[in-house]
Parts: sequence; C-alpha cells; structure tokens
Amino acid sequence: MIGTAPWLRHKVQSSEAAPDVPEGAMLGAAARPAILVEGLRYRYPSGDDDVLHGLSLEIAPGEFVGITGPSGAGKTTLCLCLKGLIPFALGGRMQGRVEIEGVSTRDIGPGKLAETAGLVFQDPESQIIGLTVEEDLAFGPENFAMAPAEIRSRIPLALQTVGLAGLQERETHSLSGGQKQRTAIASALMMEPAILILDEPTSELDPIGRQEVFQTVKRLREERRATIVMVEHDMEELAEVADRIIIMDHGTIIADAPPHELFHDAALFESHQGVRMPQAAEVLNRLRADGLIPADAVSPYESEAIEVLSHLLAAATLPRVN
Repeated sequence: MIGTAPWLRHKVQSSEAAPDVPEGAMLGAAARPAILVEGLRYRYPSGDDDVLHGLSLEIAPGEFVGITGPSGAGKTTLCLCLKGLIPFALGGRMQGRVEIEGVSTRDIGPGKLAETAGLVFQDPESQIIGLTVEEDLAFGPENFAMAPAEIRSRIPLALQTVGLAGLQERETHSLSGGQKQRTAIASALMMEPAILILDEPTSELDPIGRQEVFQTVKRLREERRATIVMVEHDMEELAEVADRIIIMDHGTIIADAPPHELFHDAALFESHQGVRMPQAAEVLNRLRADGLIPADAVSPYESEAIEVLSHLLAAATLPRVN
C-alpha cells in the first residue's frame, strides 16, 4: 500500500530555474501583440477546400510558442501566412487578418517583412545559398543594400549565437545537417528580426543535429528574448522551452495552453492521432488514473517525473528480500 504523503498535496516544482519572462510577454498584457491572427482562412490555388478554418491567436513580445499537430493539420501553411508568403508568393484565397508587430501582412509583403520576421524551413539543404558560411549569411543583408561594414560586423555575432563561431570560411557543403540548419538560423538572425519562425527545423536531422538546434533555440530564448514560433513534434524538448503549446488539427486550433496544463488532458491526446504527450506526462497520467498521485503532480518534465516517482517509491511498502 502507498500511504498519503505530504508531497502529494503540492505541485512538484522543476529543479531548473525558469527563465525570466520579459515584461509584457504574457497574454493580456498591455503591450501590443507581436503576432495577431484573427479569423484566418486560406485555400491554395489548386485546392477545393480551405486548409485553415478561421484561426485566431495572439503571441506576445518575447513569448515562445510551440505548434504541433498531425500531418496535414495546417502548421506549415500558418507559418507561411505569418511570414507573408501567403498570399503574395503562393496566391490562393486568404480571408481574415494577420498582423506582425502591428502591421498587416497584406500591406507589407514578405520582402519587407524579412526585417521583422525570419523564417527557417525544415529542409536545411534548401536554405543554403552561399558557397561558404560567410557568403550565405551575407546574402540576405546584401539584398537589402546593407553596408558591407555592417554585414561584416553582424556575421560573428550571428554565428556565435548559433554556436558556429569561427566557421565563416567553411564551405557550406562540408557542414553537417545540424550545422546547416544552424547556419540557416544565423542567416535569419542577420536581419535582427524581432520574430523567428521555425517550421519543423529538426525533422530531417539525426539526434545530434536535433540536439544542436534545440540548444540554439534555447540560447536565442535566453540571450535575445526574441519572439519565437516553433513547429515541432518532439514534445519532450518543446515542453522544456515553450511558454505555450498550440495543437492544430484539420486547420483549426484544438488546444492552446502552457505545457503544465496541456499535458493533464490525456483524453485529448488519445483522441487525436499523430499527437503524443511527453513520456514523463504519459507515465504520470497513468499513475493519476490509478489514484496513486494527484492531478497537480502530472508534469511533462523528466526531472519532475523522477521526483514524483522517487517520492512514490519511498512511500511504498515493499516486501522484504531474504
């Protein structure tokens, strides 16, 4: 039997200190939203049906929002709308409103928007343009007629931010997958955007490459306080860095909550194929269903799950081993 222990009456706290949340980074704050989407619907030129169905959301300055969902949920389409590539580059029928830093994407277009919002795609090979890392990072600013001296001054900082310091002269074909994706992130940072949009940046990388990219994203969160939108399927890693996680399915938002709240709803994940909760939350939800721990002990974080299980085992009466 497992007795009632004091720890069961309190939510377990993470062993890691939570990063400081920038002023105005919570929804409802007085600050203007970094991203505002209202009633967004979109249909591709060759499509018969809408891909997005009246999406509405707000993302505050400095907030890190993760987006996940099954294939075909509309995640990439949403990213293209946030970047202004829809409707300017891809055509189709768009309804509703998308504002970036208070400006409608219909009024500014993707070119000018690059100064405010950077977009990194899932395929690192498709984003590399220059023969060397330095050439690749300089490409965007050169197209905006940035002074050569300013470009040269930004390159070392961008590379340092993504953990590639000193690799200016490396030929891009010799980079690993993770290094190429980090180079793509550095290229986006060259314009010093206030918003960074990452569309499944780890989906085509090996475990080492995925770890490198997540370390880079964590560094961006801690050092630059940029507004970050990241589409990702790795819930363990996403839960560690995101303020909120949005789940999409069939072009709609079916859930939007902080990780600690989101992963209490086991039924939500059971009813939507292609979306899974972190293993830590899955184990703790099963223990909660069996009445062994309270609801507020469920957590998506491995460190907290270990603490809960340690208390649970310590409170158990185990048979004597002779």
